[in-house]
Amino acid sequence: MTRFGRATLVVATAVALVLAGGTATTLAGTPADGGANTVGAQETTTVEQNETTRSETATATETGTETAEASYTQTPHMGCQPGAIEKNGTCQPVTSGSNADIFSAENLAPITAKNTTINGTPGYLARPADDGEYPSVVMIHEWWGLNQNIRHMADILAGHGYVVFAVDLYDGRVATNSSTASELATEVRNNPDEAVAKMGRATEGIRDLPYTTEKVASLGWCFGGGQSLQLSLSETELNATVIYYGTLTTNESVLRDIDAPVLGIFGAEDQVVGIESVREFNRTLADLGVQKEIHVYEGAAHAFANPSGESFHPEATKDAWEKTLRFLDETLREDGQS
Repeated sequence: MTRFGRATLVVATAVALVLAGGTATTLAGTPADGGANTVGAQETTTVEQNETTRSETATATETGTETAEASYTQTPHMGCQPGAIEKNGTCQPVTSGSNADIFSAENLAPITAKNTTINGTPGYLARPADDGEYPSVVMIHEWWGLNQNIRHMADILAGHGYVVFAVDLYDGRVATNSSTASELATEVRNNPDEAVAKMGRATEGIRDLPYTTEKVASLGWCFGGGQSLQLSLSETELNATVIYYGTLTTNESVLRDIDAPVLGIFGAEDQVVGIESVREFNRTLADLGVQKEIHVYEGAAHAFANPSGESFHPEATKDAWEKTLRFLDETLREDGQS
């Protein structure tokens, strides 16, 4: 999507798709919403957004540096499903025609967006253009970095009535091949406390903005899913946690600190975040009495919500996104509705 001048989002037609080979299973002990097996029909719709502002880095809030500690060590892995990586060792990032194109984009509100820094943490801030106070989401990118795909996702979520700050854990660097992405992700994983501190400062800073409420959630995919969990386990207070197939910890003493409620989205065929790890994560949260929803999509592999490579599963992605929007509405809004 181009964001110079007026931007247009087109929602593709979905005709009551049954998730053949992509049915979501809600693990035992988690609430089910009854909508795991179908994606509702939608008409083809065009939504216009107002002109989006893109600026050079501008400081929104500045405070002193805080210290924070990561709660577990993430397992190093490729950002693509094993076996889907090409013979030369690469897999391709989304650069156009991104996964945001398949998400529900009906009735989006006009937004404004810019590159900015919040509490010393760089990123991309997208928010509704209308005056008011909105709940917030700290969004964490995949191992590719803060690319156009993640910015597009921030735009769409902002259009649903959220202030979205997509943090940049790579300080402006974006990978376009797997070797660079691996180097950047490893750099962060080797200094996890710094990443947690950056995300924590951004979370506190976003609460202080004049157009936000006190409620903030974290949301991330793959590398960012693991970082979303790290932020939730830190001393930073969140009102909800969303994890898309991020590497997990199942240590009960560590998970006591998680910020509930928790939404977990996983694929049954994921060879990076194995199904047994997901089940143990679910059981441990249940034992701790943590409010959560853990959904596992049959036939879906690691990074199934990203259309690069063989793992992309569009129907499962649509259903997972609908669950994500519902979850955020229920946990961050006073009336539980967008």
